[in-house]
Amino acid sequence: MFNSKSIKPTKYARVFLGPSNSTHRQYEALRGYFVEGLPSAEVASRFGYTPGSFRLLCHQFRQNPNRQFFLPPKKGPQTSPKKSQAREQVITMRKQNFSIYDIKRGLEESGASLSTVSISIILKEEGFARLTRRRDDERPNRVRPDIADVADVRKLQLQPRKFRTQFGGIFLFLPYLAKIPLDNILQEAGFPGSKMIPAGHAMRSLLALKLFGNARHSHVMSFVFDEGLPLFAGLNVIPKRAFLTEYSCRIHPLSYPKAMQLWFDAIGKLGIERGVSFDLDFHTIPFHGEDALVEKHYVSKRSRRQKGILAFLARDADKHIFCYANSQLRKDQQNDEILRFIEFWKKRTDRFPEELIFDSKLTTYSNLNRLNQMGIKFITLRRRSRKMLEKIYRTPVSAWRRIELDNIARAYRTPRILEQKISLDEYEGLIRQLTIMDLGHEEPTILITNQLNRSAAKLLGRYAKRMIIENAIADGIDFFHMDALSSAVAMKVDCDLQLTLMACSLYRLLGSQIGNGYSTAKSRHIFRDFINATAQISIEKKEIFVRFQKRAHNPLLKAAGFDKFDIPIPWLGNKRLRLIFG
Repeated sequence: MFNSKSIKPTKYARVFLGPSNSTHRQYEALRGYFVEGLPSAEVASRFGYTPGSFRLLCHQFRQNPNRQFFLPPKKGPQTSPKKSQAREQVITMRKQNFSIYDIKRGLEESGASLSTVSISIILKEEGFARLTRRRDDERPNRVRPDIADVADVRKLQLQPRKFRTQFGGIFLFLPYLAKIPLDNILQEAGFPGSKMIPAGHAMRSLLALKLFGNARHSHVMSFVFDEGLPLFAGLNVIPKRAFLTEYSCRIHPLSYPKAMQLWFDAIGKLGIERGVSFDLDFHTIPFHGEDALVEKHYVSKRSRRQKGILAFLARDADKHIFCYANSQLRKDQQNDEILRFIEFWKKRTDRFPEELIFDSKLTTYSNLNRLNQMGIKFITLRRRSRKMLEKIYRTPVSAWRRIELDNIARAYRTPRILEQKISLDEYEGLIRQLTIMDLGHEEPTILITNQLNRSAAKLLGRYAKRMIIENAIADGIDFFHMDALSSAVAMKVDCDLQLTLMACSLYRLLGSQIGNGYSTAKSRHIFRDFINATAQISIEKKEIFVRFQKRAHNPLLKAAGFDKFDIPIPWLGNKRLRLIFG
């Protein structure tokens, strides 16, 4: 490597002048050129570079003069004494078919302590493969939870008996479910079932957990011995979490729209009429797995884009109930989802929705034109550009006028508005634009609508109510746990969303019947006051009595007529349900 004849290096000098690796050679060559000032050609010849390659090396160094030539020495112990001492014991226990958690418990019993991560690293270093699922007789002998029976509708026992349940409150929903032909709906929609667990019983099991606000479906394992939960579903015991995962995966995606339509038709017959104005929005359900096919979407509560499932939600603004949802959206489909909702509503009601309210990112100007051609009223935001803002700020004060909003609770009741009729790309004709200032925002709000004659105050007040859908989505996240996908039970998101719509509508039915402000109350509020209640259940020859303990809000249930219910429950041998309040 050292080619100069003018210097005779010693054996110690050869350590530096005859580098043993490329990084050392680069360092000495660059040092000779930049520090010693040697000519480029001489340095290239001395260290075995061509003139061109050495010039490139110098160029790269100038671009990154702080590059590391020498790695800093590692500090601290280079071995783990705890892992080294336990290594042989870990290997011995793994050869006995022990899992990582079994090994951890075994080490603790012998006085050693090692984390599951450290045990996993040892096993990986020793070449052990992942342990396959073991039978119970292959597991170490230790205290285990009791095993409940297998869920089977044929083993349902309705002989006279009494028991207490912590799920007493969900029996308030049974009178509504008894009037809804859920089994027929699911059969017509193509939901799968079996002789042991028919479709209706499977969905009632999942719905019971959703109605009780259970954060994770895997938590059902804590309730397998509560007799109230399976009685609600019509089974001998509640299905285990493995079944819940498997069942949600068996449902065909095309079954959900049909089930959703039939469900809301049945709900409408119970007193919830159809509204005419709808709030629309997207919601991203965060995904924390490794699926490469899951796209990134904006998550508002985290103010960032991340992997997630994009769900479209439509909420009846008059009846305060979700009436449509779709969680099978891709980015290239989201702009047209509003048209699919219109098609769904037209098929369900034989008419188009009268009014749609949504934000600026929900669809395109081209689709706004299609809405206008269909005769559908809409109010939406327009995205602000820098050029638009500059034009707005240059508008003379005389062009603005003040309006007064109706809501007396508003902090900003008298905003300034600038009203114009403008043209948009891909939109035929003129569209009405309202620019609003002094509304509590730093920048102006820009509304566009095809409602040319409606007063500005009413348009602005109606759009402000669209924020309620965001509150409703927050309620779905907070109580119905729409975002709880990182569960030990891998529920399909479209199944979970369908259950959320069903549970939301049942809560709205309950709140509407109770009245006293509960018709618009959040689900968690209703749950706290009425559903989160224990009860004693007495199964008699022809009746099922649900006796609630004395609670502060029981008089409201009595006033709403819940103590007068006397209705047969088809999946419980047509025994008549009676609710008794202490």
